Amino acid sequence: ARAHQVECRIVAIDLGKREAVPMLLQETELLDVGLVAACAGYGTSGRFLDIPIASELDMLDVNCRAVLEMTHALGRRLAHRGKGGIILMSSIVAFQGVQNAANYAATKAYIQTLAEGITDELAAQGVEVLVSTPGPVESGFAGRARMMMGKADDPALVARETLNALGNSRSVRPGLLAKILIGSLSTLPRFGRRIVMGQIMKGFTRHHERQS
Repeated sequence: ARAHQVECRIVAIDLGKREAVPMLLQETELLDVGLVAACAGYGTSGRFLDIPIASELDMLDVNCRAVLEMTHALGRRLAHRGKGGIILMSSIVAFQGVQNAANYAATKAYIQTLAEGITDELAAQGVEVLVSTPGPVESGFAGRARMMMGKADDPALVARETLNALGNSRSVRPGLLAKILIGSLSTLPRFGRRIVMGQIMKGFTRHHERQS
């Protein structure tokens, strides 16, 4: 607020809870919302059958259900407004199945497909939709997902490139790592991408084997 002379309102909610999005909608009911950035999400890693199912179901709630609910409700507000933008956060893992992160990759495939599906519909109502597909980012994601990443992109860079693409593109690969990885994998068939991404993820989760 001091740096940019804007009003900031914080609503502390857990998007894994069913009452969270209705609470958010109520708290923002009187605001003229012009941009929705659905950035909340988390991942898990390891062999699919070794991960507790409760954690995987919670991930579906945060990464998919909450995003769907917010996009639908706030998308209606933006459409009624006649202008605005929606940013949905996908991932480089969204384009194929990925071993040792199977459910996380599946949630991002859902977001990628949802964004692609609603882009033309909402554009006709004045609402720009952008899907952002970053690679590894220096955030709390790796710690929460129990991954050991090597290089990762700066969150500020990812945010800046994503915002700059809104209104100019339907998708963006923010950060150098996303550009390199997606670009190098784009010529491979799906099974080839699955093998390569599986090896990358295996490297991120190799410490699991040492701990087991």
